[in-house]
Parts: sequence; C-alpha cells; structure tokens
Amino acid sequence: MMRLFEFIVALVMVAILGIVVGVFLPSSGHVERSVVLSKDIRDVYDLMNNFHRFPEYATLRAEDPTMKYSFEGKAYGPGAAITWSGDNSKVGQGRLEIASAKPGYEDVGTDGHGEIVWNLTNGWHGTDKHFTIDMERTGRGQKLVKVTWSYDVTYGWNLINRYSSLYIHGAPDELIQYSLDNLQNVLASVPNIDYSDLRPAIVQTTKTPVLFVSTEAKRTLDDVDAATSKAMDQLNATMKKLGVHQVGPRITFTTNYGNDKYSFDVAVPIDSDTLKIGDQQYTLQSPVVPKLNPAGEPADDSSVAGAGSTASAASAPASADSVADADSGKAGDKAKKDQDTGPKPGSTDKYNHLIVNDNVKAMLAFGGKALTGTWTGSPAGVPPTRLMLEAYALTHGYKFDDVQDRLYDKQLVAYGSKGPDGKEVAYDQQKFAVFLPLTWGPDQTPEQQAGTAGKHGDDLDAPAAAGSSAPASAGSVPAPAGTAPSAAGSAPTPAESAAQ
Repeated sequence: MMRLFEFIVALVMVAILGIVVGVFLPSSGHVERSVVLSKDIRDVYDLMNNFHRFPEYATLRAEDPTMKYSFEGKAYGPGAAITWSGDNSKVGQGRLEIASAKPGYEDVGTDGHGEIVWNLTNGWHGTDKHFTIDMERTGRGQKLVKVTWSYDVTYGWNLINRYSSLYIHGAPDELIQYSLDNLQNVLASVPNIDYSDLRPAIVQTTKTPVLFVSTEAKRTLDDVDAATSKAMDQLNATMKKLGVHQVGPRITFTTNYGNDKYSFDVAVPIDSDTLKIGDQQYTLQSPVVPKLNPAGEPADDSSVAGAGSTASAASAPASADSVADADSGKAGDKAKKDQDTGPKPGSTDKYNHLIVNDNVKAMLAFGGKALTGTWTGSPAGVPPTRLMLEAYALTHGYKFDDVQDRLYDKQLVAYGSKGPDGKEVAYDQQKFAVFLPLTWGPDQTPEQQAGTAGKHGDDLDAPAAAGSSAPASAGSVPAPAGTAPSAAGSAPTPAESAAQ
C-alpha cells in the first residue's frame, strides 16, 4: 500500500514539475532560414505569390511521392490556396493560403523588398501558424535577392503545444530548408530577364487557316528581313493562284532561335479553310506532333501520306528501259528527279501540314489560350519579348510546350505602311504582338484583373480591319535589307544572353 502511495505521489510531483516547466516554455515559436539568389526580385516575388510551382520545390513530394495537390481560390496573390493529402503520416493533410503580399507586384521592383505571408492549416501543434517570405535586394549593384523564409506559431497556454516548441526544428525547419534549396533549382529554369515593363494578357485564340513558308536566315535584321520578304513574295503568288486572300497581320512562328541562325515560318491568315489543289478540294487540319521512331527521333518524311509510295518507287532498282533512257538523255535532269521524289501537292507532311507547292504549306493554326504582350520598335525587340513571356509564365505557374505549340508574333504595324497621321511608319515604329500558347493558364493575368494590361486583348486574334496598318499585301511587309536604316539593319538581333 505504501509503495502505491509513493508511486501516486511521484506521479503528482512529475505532473506538477511538467506544468511548471510548461509554464516557463515560450508561448510562441519562430524559425527562419535564408538564401541569396541571383535573380530579379520580381521573379522571386511572383513565384512565391502563387502555388502552382509549390509541388516542385516543397519537401512534401519527397516525403510522399503519391501526394495529391489541389488548387483553390485565385490563381495569384492573396486568396490563392493549395491543399494536399498524402498517405505518409509525416505529411498528412494540409492547406496553405496567401494572406498578404506587400507591396504588390507593380511596386516590388521599385521598392527593392517584399513580404508574402502564407497561412497554414495542418496537424502541427499551435494556432495562427504561418510562413513569412521576406525578399530584399542585396549584393553589388543590388543584383541579388536575399530570401528569408520563416515560420511562426502561437502556443498560448496549451502546455502540450508549448512542449511542441521543442520540436520546431524538426518538420517546420526541414520544410523551409529543403524548399529553399529547391527554390534555387526552380528559378534556374526562368530566363534571366526583367519583365517588369511587360503588361501581358491571356487571350483565347481561334483556329485560323494560314499559308506559310519555312525559312532560315543569319541572325541579323538585314538577313531576317530579306528572308521574310522573299517568303512573302512566295505567299502572295500562291494566294493569287489559289484565289484566297490575306485577312490579317503577317505571322512569324519561331522554330529555333539559335546563336547564329534563326529558323522560322512566315505565315499569313487566309479567308478559307479549304483549298483547291489541282482538281481536289482539301480541308485544312491542325498540326500534330509526329510519332517518334524507336531511336527517339521524329519519323522522317517517308511516312508522309502520298509521298511514301513515290519515294519507294524512286529507290527501286532501275529497269533496263530506264537505263537506256538515261543513256539517251531522256530521263530528265536531276532537279526534275528530285521534284518527282518529293512530297506532292495535296499530300501532308509528318506534322499534318498540307503541301501546297514546293515551298508553301497550309494548316489550321492557333486555338486555345495564349499569353501575349506587345512590342513597339524595330524587330530586334521581339526576341527579348518572347523571353519575357516565357519568364512570366514560369514564375506564375502557367504551363506551355513551346515544341508542340511554338511562340509566334503578329506584325500589327509594318515598316513602310501608313500610320493614322498618313505618314509612313519608320523602321523603329513597327508594332508586334507576341504570343506564347498555353496548355494551362487562368482566364486573366493579374495585370488584366487590375486593369493595367496593355491594349492587346482578344482583338489581336481577330482579322485586321480594312484600312488598318496591318500588312495586307507585299507592299506592307518589311522592306528589303537595302532600304532599311543601316544602323538597325546591320545590327544583329539580340541574343538570349543579351537579355541576361
């Protein structure tokens, strides 16, 4: 009996000691970690002001690869939220919501500092749980950003919660440190360019029949203009032969913007989605991504409809009669042979493009959401604008596939065309709308929601109105290199590294 009494007394004393210790434990908890990033502060601010890339840098996916996420509320800014659930007890279920973001994306670049607060709901002990991400420019020339990520929690007089403060350097600290390390990797994929002057919009494009010519040029304004002008001559001649008309601005699809060469398609929207080639009527189709062969390379053009049988016949052993014809000079010249073995008008290539003639193809372009921005000036400003759109999409969590759906631009105001004042448009007064097709994106950008997006909405995808400054004939395309201002025409178009 005495032993039982002693045991009870010991338990009471331990309980009292536990209460006393708990009373003196902190009523709140705080932990923080920092990292210095070689990025513009706007990039970091925008990335942390939405949750669409959170699964890529947060530790949760590493703890439970089967983790499921769902997004709620707004796409960007206060009110945006993400929830998760997993089978791993260490991860469990939880929710983050952006509570505040100061000073605002339009001012963070000027102020040089920002603060974003995420409210947290999960199984961790305590109340008023939240993360705070502080950003501040630092380093020589203020080119770096110091990111301090902290976690705060209130325990109050709940002694169990107070004891949990002893473990604040466990899961909360681990999530912050791991996520900061991964944040550097995620931001490394973002082009290092300042897009603070960009006023992008998300527009819904419609499928549009186009004729186009694939071409390539040295990456100088003179060479690109000359290649574009030559392609437009071919397109105008083809439109006249087909009896169709251009109904909107000239379009340029970027295939590869290399260090020395620029590969691109010059296209014009036309007023018919059916074309008569020979005696056959063809309906234009949307392009497709070709299937890969076992080596992982796209299938070659021998799989093209209408071309395979011709190519096979050409590669068959020559008959005695054909040899005799060749000997007698009746087989034709090499150019004719090459033409006979190439894709025939009316066939389709591996991308489902309709072959119109040797140089011109047709397809249904666009269709779906696109992130767009405008550039006014010489064509040298179009490549940096493309980079800005890519960087903006990556920090805001928009999804795109620039291999399947290439970036393109429309020449809204052409060099040599007549402006509203009746004067000819100078080379550095041209206007372009640049588009990045999206596989996922919200209905509007934050700039659109705030009413500060540039004037480049859905009207950019509409046909050019009669009398507009958009090119409608060969005379409104950029002039040949010899007539462009020498200062602009002789300069190379900016490399992607120039925007670093």
